[in-house]
Amino acid sequence: MQGGTPTVGRPEIQAFVGALHGVGAARGVFITTSSFTVGAREYAQSIGTRIILIDGQRLADLMIRYGVAVQTRQTFTVVEVDEDYFE
Repeated sequence: MQGGTPTVGRPEIQAFVGALHGVGAARGVFITTSSFTVGAREYAQSIGTRIILIDGQRLADLMIRYGVAVQTRQTFTVVEVDEDYFE
């Protein structure tokens, strides 16, 4: 655990890879609302099976970027003076 929040470790990723191999899959996506340990990330990068790890922060970023399960509450417009206009 890091900071009291449960993290996903290497054993969970190894079990996931085993399940993928069991059904003949060559790649997979593991999504958590938490985070991954360094060991989990290193293991996912070191194996032949392509595994994408998406943690809570990346999941939130993707949801916002693609407008999935989010609402726009308020929009701000930032302006600047066009100095070329006054030349």
